[in-house]
Amino acid sequence: MALVYLRELDSATKFAIWKIEESAEELLSKLQLDDNEKERLRNLSKGKRTLHWLATRVLLRYLLQTDEYIHCPSDSNGKPYLPDYPYKVSLTHSFDYAGVMLSTKGECGMDLEIVKDKVLRIKEKFLKPNELTFISTEQEILQLYACWCAKEAVYKLQGNKGVSFLHDMTIRPFNYKAQGVMTLDLHKDGKTSTFQVYYEQFQNYMLGYAVG
Repeated sequence: MALVYLRELDSATKFAIWKIEESAEELLSKLQLDDNEKERLRNLSKGKRTLHWLATRVLLRYLLQTDEYIHCPSDSNGKPYLPDYPYKVSLTHSFDYAGVMLSTKGECGMDLEIVKDKVLRIKEKFLKPNELTFISTEQEILQLYACWCAKEAVYKLQGNKGVSFLHDMTIRPFNYKAQGVMTLDLHKDGKTSTFQVYYEQFQNYMLGYAVG
């Protein structure tokens, strides 16, 4: 694997992105897995899904700077956690890249997506009409991906199933640039929580991340 991006947001939060260049066998040789993880790995479809799962675990080992076994189970909602470390964790992957975010400040969420024009066909499925009004015509695809990554990052951060990108999350108007921040309101169970979500272009990918 090749580390292509390492960033410390502050003393409590950092993330990294790796380019996956190894085979599944090479990645597996860098890990120790328990019986549950071995079973999960067997149940994954071969190819990218297996590579993504293995790569995030290898990258997690790199960020935690250990060669020891890392227990990283998922809760009943599918959210990963680290019972033996003081960090909250978020995992992401897209095509040839894997990403991991760690924070001792609070829950965190990270999303990486390759940029393709297919997002134009689904924009009404994750953005309300009032959100679509501030999307730039000149940078439409990139801004749509920034919005998607922001909602996905907050979805991972809050950790509960049943949260709708369209109905429960609202992004406030913002002007798109290659690296920026937006404000997202999460409306759930009669309460509103507000998050600052950072986004940036990474090669031909879009990255979004937030800390609670």
